[in-house]
Amino acid sequence: MHMTDSLLSTPVGAAMCAVSAAAIAWSAATVKKEGFDVKKMVIAGTAGAAVLAAQAVNYAIPGTGSSGHVLGALILAAMIGASPAMLVMSAVIIIQCLAFADGGVLALGANIFNMAVIPCLFVYPLIFKPLTRNAMRPAGIIAVSMLSAVVALQLGAFGVVAATQLSGITTLPFAAFALAMQPIHLAIGIGEGLATAAVLCLVWALRPEIIRCAYSGIAIGSRTAVKPVAAAFAAVALITALVLPHYASDAPDGLEWSIEKATESAAVIDADNSAAGG
Repeated sequence: MHMTDSLLSTPVGAAMCAVSAAAIAWSAATVKKEGFDVKKMVIAGTAGAAVLAAQAVNYAIPGTGSSGHVLGALILAAMIGASPAMLVMSAVIIIQCLAFADGGVLALGANIFNMAVIPCLFVYPLIFKPLTRNAMRPAGIIAVSMLSAVVALQLGAFGVVAATQLSGITTLPFAAFALAMQPIHLAIGIGEGLATAAVLCLVWALRPEIIRCAYSGIAIGSRTAVKPVAAAFAAVALITALVLPHYASDAPDGLEWSIEKATESAAVIDADNSAAGG
C-alpha cells in the first residue's frame, strides 16, 4: 500500500504530510503527558523491528497473481497503546521510505496516514478497544483482530484511491481503481487479521498483562517480565530479515496489481470508444 510520488500532486502530497505531521505531534504530546514506562519501550523497540522486517516480505495471495505484506499497526497498538504505536509505525514507514525507497518522499504523509493514523488512532480506539471490553479472551481477540484488520485495510486502500483521484495527475478511472483496490485489500486484510490474532493470542498466553495495560493506558507492573515477549519479537525480526526474503513472492503488491487492473480497464474502455467512433 506504499504510494509512490507519481500518484500524488504536490498540493495533495503536502496536505497529507501536514495532516500526518499533526497526528505525530499529537501522539508525541499524548505519550509525554501520560508517560511511557521502560517495559513498554522494550516492547516497542523489539516489536517495531519485527514489523519493519515483516513489511519488507510479501506473501502471495492465492488465485490473484498479487501479493501483500503484514502491516502490524494493530499488533503494536494492542501491546503499547494507540499513540505510542502511531509513533513507532511512523518511524517504520519513514525508515522504509528513506533507507529502502519503499514509498515516495512526497507520498510519505499519505502513507503514514493510511498505514499508521487509520489503524492506530481510529480503528484501535473506535473498534478494537470497545469490542474487546467484554471479550478479553482468545476467542474475542481473534474475532476483533480479524474485523479490525479488515476495516483498517479497507479504509487505507480507499485512502490511496481518494488521494490519487484528488491529485488528478493519473489516468486511472476512479471506479476501476476502487474496484481493484478494495477486494484485493480485503484479502490482504484477512491475512493481516490472522497474523494479528496469532501474535496477540501468543502474547496473551505469555503475558496477558501487556495487552491489559495497553488497553487501560497504564504502566506495566514490576512483577510482569516482558523479556520473553521481547525476545520472541527480536527472534521474529531476525528470522524475517535473514530467512523469509528467500521465500518472498515477487508478484506485484496490492497497489501495483490494482494499478495494472485499472489501467487495463481504462485501455479497454478507450478501445471501445475508438471503435464506436470509427
